[in-house]
Amino acid sequence: MNTRERLVESARALLWERGYVGTSPKTIQQRADAGQGSMYHHFSGKEDLAHAAIRRTADELRAAADAQLSAPGTAVERITAYLCRERDILRGCPIGRLTQDPDVMATPALRAPVEETFAWLRARLAAVVREGLDRGELESTVDPASTAAAIVAALQGGYVLARAADTTEPFDQAVAGILALLGARTVH
Repeated sequence: MNTRERLVESARALLWERGYVGTSPKTIQQRADAGQGSMYHHFSGKEDLAHAAIRRTADELRAAADAQLSAPGTAVERITAYLCRERDILRGCPIGRLTQDPDVMATPALRAPVEETFAWLRARLAAVVREGLDRGELESTVDPASTAAAIVAALQGGYVLARAADTTEPFDQAVAGILALLGARTVH
């Protein structure tokens, strides 16, 4: 892994662990085993490096979600696979946690990939729900946009509740609850 990649990967890990404010350029450089000159050779500063790190995290999350949501199966089976995939629940969502960081939310360049990721996820889930409607898998009264928003809200809320309780149980309950609601709207 070259120096630029080590810097991006170190920034990604630190942003997830500590947030933007709690991540200093020096800490990133130490974790990446890179000097200050190397960092400023590749990036104009902390914000530029954080943007690259957030963008990479967002891209990876989208790719993983899309792989599960594009797999064979019914709409509910694909949504279930996405919701039940392996996650580091107690660390929280690496993108969702950034919404609690005032500096990220106040900086348009850092906020953009966060906002785009959630907009993409809602749209992608809505498309899967719409496919389920078109195939007659779901009741015709199911609204794709509100269902997608509820899924994302349950997922993100599940992370928050699990972190607060220091156990994965509230996350698991949130996922089970949203899946039960979807199951109740499935045409049998």
